[in-house]
Amino acid sequence: MTHDNPEAVISARKTWMGLLARAKPARLAELFPALPSHDLLRQPEIGAVMVQGRIGGTGLPFNLGEMTVTRCSLRLASGAVGHAHVHGRDKGHALRAAAVDALMQTAEAAEVQAAVLTPLQDAETARRANRAAKAAATKVEFFTLVRGEDQ
Repeated sequence: MTHDNPEAVISARKTWMGLLARAKPARLAELFPALPSHDLLRQPEIGAVMVQGRIGGTGLPFNLGEMTVTRCSLRLASGAVGHAHVHGRDKGHALRAAAVDALMQTAEAAEVQAAVLTPLQDAETARRANRAAKAAATKVEFFTLVRGEDQ
């Protein structure tokens, strides 16, 4: 990935980090079984974060509640640093997500994109389409009849 456009780099990194955080841990382990040589900067550790919501998606924020997360930071032998925050208590998921984040900042980015991120994106797209189809199946159309005195 080139660093000519910092906004594009930040946007792309947000996208792949979000995808890794939402990925099913078992699927990520299947796609990325062997971790590259690395040094841990921050051991995978479990904690909690406050989740905020907004009424109607646009209103003032309010504290919805706490969510368990696992975070991890590592440095590859090449010097690339990867970070991850994933929901839940799966330390292996956080470690793999941080390793993929670091690899995406190296010359191996295209290979990692094709082998790991594209299948994860395809699975997420299929899950969302399936959920939308199930929701659409429950849609109810309401209509009113015009009565003679309302004309």
